[in-house]
Amino acid sequence: MRSPSPHPGTFLLLLLLLLFLLLLLLVWFVLIGDSGVGKSNLLSRFTRNEFNLESKSTIGVEFATRSIQVDNKTVKAQIWDTAGQERYRAITSAYYRGAVGALLVYDIAKYLTYENAERWLKELQDHADANIVIMLVGNKSDLRHLRAVPTDEARSFAEKNGLSFLETSALDSTNVETAFHNILTEIYRIVSQRQITGQPEPEFGPSTTIEPVRVLPTQQEGRQAPCCQNI
Repeated sequence: MRSPSPHPGTFLLLLLLLLFLLLLLLVWFVLIGDSGVGKSNLLSRFTRNEFNLESKSTIGVEFATRSIQVDNKTVKAQIWDTAGQERYRAITSAYYRGAVGALLVYDIAKYLTYENAERWLKELQDHADANIVIMLVGNKSDLRHLRAVPTDEARSFAEKNGLSFLETSALDSTNVETAFHNILTEIYRIVSQRQITGQPEPEFGPSTTIEPVRVLPTQQEGRQAPCCQNI
């Protein structure tokens, strides 16, 4: 007895799915740096064109997504904003695994955040893929009158460590699009050449939603224990 032939629509659906997968690249990367340097506002400016003057420190991790076109291919960026506080370090460092790119952010008006960039870079290199693409970002360039980190010094540090470099302002949008587009374009071209093959660990695998993922404070802070939830 012959088994029924697949419906023609099934082949069309599979073909469309294959075409979609061929035209879409999902990129996982992270924002790292000290608390208060503006990582969350960089993320919200790029993904939603929003800026919050009363933005609070990230608790654990959050993420958002946005798609851009690179060489006629859709690159969907899943961008993870990690907390800068020491107490969340063990949790947030787990999100470095599988990341193919990172923005290492400091505040141009606070020299200590720039000094700490070297420690953040070492931590990232200890946990992430050896081929991860990293951009050093001096945020809050609108605070020119308060500048504490010379542009040339930061650029020299970036060149010494093989990083790209750009100064941005999430407040007035200066170079925000450029920073994200540049790193996503570089990631896409490396991935397309199969130079980066690592994928996120299953428990931290990419999600297709754009809702935040938050890691809650510990019980010692009077709340629930840390957990991460894919929404």
